[in-house]
Amino acid sequence: MTTRVGKPLSASLRDLLLDPRVRALDVDSPEFSLAHRRVLLAKPLVQQLFREFYRRCRALDDRLLAGEGLRVEIGSGSGFMCENYPDVITSDVKPLPFVQLVFRGEEMPFRDSSLRALYAINTFHHLQSPRAFFEELNRVLVPGGGAILIEPYYGPFARWLFPRLHASEGFDMDASTWESSAVAGPFSDANQALSYIVFKRDRALFEAEFPGLAIVHERPHTHLQYLLSGGVNFRQLVPSFLGGALVAAERLLAPIDRWLALQHTIVLRRNPNP
Repeated sequence: MTTRVGKPLSASLRDLLLDPRVRALDVDSPEFSLAHRRVLLAKPLVQQLFREFYRRCRALDDRLLAGEGLRVEIGSGSGFMCENYPDVITSDVKPLPFVQLVFRGEEMPFRDSSLRALYAINTFHHLQSPRAFFEELNRVLVPGGGAILIEPYYGPFARWLFPRLHASEGFDMDASTWESSAVAGPFSDANQALSYIVFKRDRALFEAEFPGLAIVHERPHTHLQYLLSGGVNFRQLVPSFLGGALVAAERLLAPIDRWLALQHTIVLRRNPNP
């Protein structure tokens, strides 16, 4: 079914639901991230979602990682990680007033074996060269340290939703390579299925190429909060006072997260004895 102007109905609905503060902006521009910050600060439900992601990162860090070193978040964008955890260094590829460093995940400005933990929330699938990123992890992580990645999931609901969600990003589970276009910007031309491709479909290849990095955790989560809050791109669909109810509902539905989840967390740990 199409609208009268010939646009697919799903695309028209997406345009209708886009937050007006981001609709007309270039997704690769700093202005896009600044608009995300304004949206975030105005939406308690999205702040709740971000805080949950931050707590998840720190809890897995404490439970699964070891060693002394820095904690760094890449792709911090409009977030507020350091307001919850002041010991985390925030960074982005864009020069933004609320991040501390500017660099790419494929080329980090840190000494060898100097990081205990690297956090990346919806950032991994924007990397142009995942292999260069993994090589950097092998270099900068202390033995026993690791990377905690929160990424789009690949279950039935996620496979249906993500191809329809962002005009600037795809969801291609059959992509032949891990790498994205050399001309891609930090947000455009990303493949939201990248974590599925690398850590599920091509897991044997990942383990063969990067034996120093072990996948020690993978778990799906988050659906109602992500969807109904609208995130930083879309209009909120429910009133903010329902935030606690959404958290409770997600806990009740956790046994079927493999079907409903929109996000999953992967933890990579550097082999203590490379």
